[in-house]
Amino acid sequence: MTEKKILLDVHTHTIVSGHAYSSMQEMVKAAAERGLEMLGITEHGPSIPGACDPFYFRNLHVVPRVMYGVKLLLGAELNILDTRGTLDMEEFFWRKMDLRIAGIHSACYTPGTAEENTSGMIAAIRSPWTHIISHPGDGTAKLIFEPIVLAAKETHTLLEINNSSLNPVRHKTEARANNLEILRLCKQYDVPVILGSDAHISFDVARTDHILPLLAEADFPDSLIINYSPSAFLSYLGLE
Repeated sequence: MTEKKILLDVHTHTIVSGHAYSSMQEMVKAAAERGLEMLGITEHGPSIPGACDPFYFRNLHVVPRVMYGVKLLLGAELNILDTRGTLDMEEFFWRKMDLRIAGIHSACYTPGTAEENTSGMIAAIRSPWTHIISHPGDGTAKLIFEPIVLAAKETHTLLEINNSSLNPVRHKTEARANNLEILRLCKQYDVPVILGSDAHISFDVARTDHILPLLAEADFPDSLIINYSPSAFLSYLGLE
C-alpha cells in the first residue's frame, strides 16, 4: 500500500446540496486538520431534489479561496441528464465556478442501453466545461468503460474512484468490480485518476478507506493518482 499523502480532495458537499450536513467552514477546517492543501466543494446541480437554486453560484466570488491555509475550489457536481450528455444549469452559471464535476444520479437520469449511456457520458467528457466525471463505476447506469477511459485520456478529463459509492452501506453491488475495471484500464492506457471522498459531512473529508484495497488489488501506480500533487492536478486540467 502507498505511503504517499493525499493532499487534495475536490469532491465534497455542504448543507447547500440539501442532503449533506456540514457548513463550508466546517468542511475546510476538517481539510486543514487532515493536512490537505486543496479542497473542492462541489454542490449538487439543481436537478437533484433539495439542491440549491442556480442563483447560489452567482455569488461565489464573495468566498475567499484560501481558508485556514487550504486552497479552496468552488463549483458544482452537475448532473448528466440523458444519453445525449446534457448537463444541468447553463453556461452563465458554469462560468462562475472554479471546478465542474459531472455525474449520473438515479434521481434525475433517463437511462438507455449500455451503448447509449456510454455515448452520453463520453459527450459529457468531451464538453469543454467538464473537469471530472464523478463515480462512473457506481453502477447507476450500465456503461462500457474502455471507450470512456480513452475519451478521458484524449480530453484530459479525470475519472473519479469514489469512496462513498464503495461503502457497503450504499449497497452499490457493481461498484467494486466496475472500479477495478476502470483502474485496470487506466493503468493499461496510462490515464490518471482522482480519488474522491464524496464527503457529505466534515468527518468524511479525504476519506479513502474503501478505495485503498482496490488500488492494492489492481497494483495501481502512485504516478497515476493525481491526489498527491495539487500542482499536477491544476496543470492536468489546465486550471493553473
